[in-house]
Amino acid sequence: MNDRVAPPMQATPDGEAQLALVVHLPWEDVARLGQEAGRLAAQLQRPVTLDEAVSNRLRSVAPGAHAKPPTPQPATTPPPASVSALPSRPADQARQAIDRINGSA
Repeated sequence: MNDRVAPPMQATPDGEAQLALVVHLPWEDVARLGQEAGRLAAQLQRPVTLDEAVSNRLRSVAPGAHAKPPTPQPATTPPPASVSALPSRPADQARQAIDRINGSA
């Protein structure tokens, strides 16, 4: 039996839905979200939260692109040239990178 409960969803006055999630991300991804928030803040000329940056990023994805299941690839296929693996970094280095992005270093 699965004891997980679906997170509550509520309609917002602007016709959208609000859903609360808990997401576990590597520090590198959090740093990239910080960069996205910085770009969005510069565009909107106001401070934005990581929530707003994520929502904006999800909206910018082509409609339906996130709904397609990934196509399996053989393990011997190298990643595309445009994708580079990030070196793993200790949490302290990742936090320092986030601080540099946010300008608080």
